Amino acid sequence: MPPTTSARRALAAVLAAGALTVTAAAVPAVAAPYDRTGHVSVDSPLRLAHQKDVAVRVLKGVFERGDGAVVDRYVRADYIQHNPFAPDGAATLKNLGTSVHQQFPDAKYDVKRVISEGDLVVVHSNVVMTPGSRGSAVFDIFRFQGGKIAEHWDTGQNVPDTTANGNDMFSTVSWPRTQQPGPAWLTAYNKKLVVKAFDQLIVRKDVNAIDRYWGADYQQHNPNIPNGAAGAKAGLGAYFAQFPQLKVEPKRVVAEGDLVAVHSHYIPAPGQRGQAIVDLFRVRGGKIVEHWDVIQDVPETSANDNTMF
Repeated sequence: MPPTTSARRALAAVLAAGALTVTAAAVPAVAAPYDRTGHVSVDSPLRLAHQKDVAVRVLKGVFERGDGAVVDRYVRADYIQHNPFAPDGAATLKNLGTSVHQQFPDAKYDVKRVISEGDLVVVHSNVVMTPGSRGSAVFDIFRFQGGKIAEHWDTGQNVPDTTANGNDMFSTVSWPRTQQPGPAWLTAYNKKLVVKAFDQLIVRKDVNAIDRYWGADYQQHNPNIPNGAAGAKAGLGAYFAQFPQLKVEPKRVVAEGDLVAVHSHYIPAPGQRGQAIVDLFRVRGGKIVEHWDVIQDVPETSANDNTMF
């Protein structure tokens, strides 16, 4: 069963993982923009490992234990929040963590995969408020500055009872069946491939991109699209036909090894608020072989003064 409205709002707020005060003097967000060249920064493996570890510590600490100490230790005081249900402020976060932990003492932030590039970390998780429920699929994106979390975006979606492709929203089906990203030397090639594929297929709505960039045994985790390259072409073709004025604005792309995440604003028609979407692609042997995503409607109002992007 879907969670109640209050539970959804509590979950959405917790997913913020620590909204800290944004004062008038705060520096505006300077997150990595979407790069059509697929440029990859030169990253220190130790720094990337630190960022991933901190992101998971904060998510699990605040959400599962109501631990405000992780905020003090790992989150900057000028943290910028983009979750529309979460107001800014460290005190708000700590109180929220305590209250949600009291209301949902067995809640689990089940992290499935984590990637990092530059100053960004993407965490893909199954958030379950009550044991036995399917929970929500969530992508969290964190920007780091000075070794601490400085900014946060996320998308959340209820996990449905069934899927059109037989895959759940979290598992790895393509070989090898690991949740860990592939070796770092693959990052540059795979990021460039996905940037080109995304631009042709999603931004320019050319389904012929699937023939060029997608593998025939493509595994789909979007619950509404059939499996395989043919399923993707049929599903997206119908979607593009339904929304001929669709505009997709990629905001940031993060890659590590064989995994590439694209955070975008999908606007079905002019004047609509649209959806915040994170697409995660897996590349093997020069082809996109697997895809996960999370889709969230952009609400009319927000608890903070920031957009979702």
